[in-house]
Amino acid sequence: MATIKFLCWNVEWMNDLFVAGNGPAAYRPDTDKPAHTTSTTVKTRREHLSGVLKELNPDVVVVCEGPSRKEELALFFNTDMPGTWKVELQRSPAQSQNLGIAVRTDTGKFATSALTVRDTIEDNRFSPFLVDTDSDDIKEQHKFERRPLFAEVFMQGGKSFTVLGVHLKSKGIFSAMEWSKWWDTADANRKKILAQATQIRTNFLDSFLSDPATAAKPLIVCGDINDGPGLDASERKLFGSGVERLMGLIWRPQHCLGNALFDALKPKDKESLDFSSIYTTSFRDPIFENTYQQEWIDHILYSRNQAAPWVSGGQVHAKLPDGTPIYTKYKHASDHFPISVDITT
Repeated sequence: MATIKFLCWNVEWMNDLFVAGNGPAAYRPDTDKPAHTTSTTVKTRREHLSGVLKELNPDVVVVCEGPSRKEELALFFNTDMPGTWKVELQRSPAQSQNLGIAVRTDTGKFATSALTVRDTIEDNRFSPFLVDTDSDDIKEQHKFERRPLFAEVFMQGGKSFTVLGVHLKSKGIFSAMEWSKWWDTADANRKKILAQATQIRTNFLDSFLSDPATAAKPLIVCGDINDGPGLDASERKLFGSGVERLMGLIWRPQHCLGNALFDALKPKDKESLDFSSIYTTSFRDPIFENTYQQEWIDHILYSRNQAAPWVSGGQVHAKLPDGTPIYTKYKHASDHFPISVDITT
């Protein structure tokens, strides 16, 4: 049996680091200011992103808000990170935020062909779709702005696990507006999240977990789901939560997914459903006088179809292994904390 460290991280507009265009992948000049983080430089962002990853030392990394091209993500892992990496990227039409995956191949933990990826552009399960999100008997058209990443990771010794990386619609509203418009926008964002989560659950997860060809395969679903447990004010109108829709219905427990960060909570926090210790991002709320809000919206979910526990040690990495807060040492790494689990196959 082998254990690897699997990490998932929204790295915040990684595309800002690279020269735009179709030429060879190249970083922008060190002194350039990234468009979405103008308080720092390209050089500092690169050093802070790679610094966090070096200290956490993962074997597999799933990236949300990755760059536009596979070659750019590979440039980062092969230039700024130690070791050798197999890198893939799922492109999304007209998007500058994409999902990617990197597997470190020089540790002897993975097979020679460590990684395969299926292009979800060609997968009808992730094409634009119709769904009635508000129970008015009228189906609305929705789409995945960022196409999910569908990969398989092959371990040394012949075992493998499947990864579905997702980055669902943002529910953030980052400008103040008249209250009725604010609520309309908030409701619309939740509808999109719930629609995308429903499409993944009904068109991908239920079939994956029941089809004899895949039902026994270990599966990870991870990423920036932009939703936490329970129902906020907008979700109460829809009677649905995006992350809970992904995790599955209690009526089909064999198809439900576990949540690795919930598993790692202290017993008293589990019992009281207190999730305050596992927030993964925070932001200034313009509606409430720029008060910082803390949100748990990044998740690692896993199938329960293995004979023995195979996912453990869920963590939100607000601090580095030596106890130093990430924000203190690597202030410009990202606006999300990395999350990780140990996978044993």
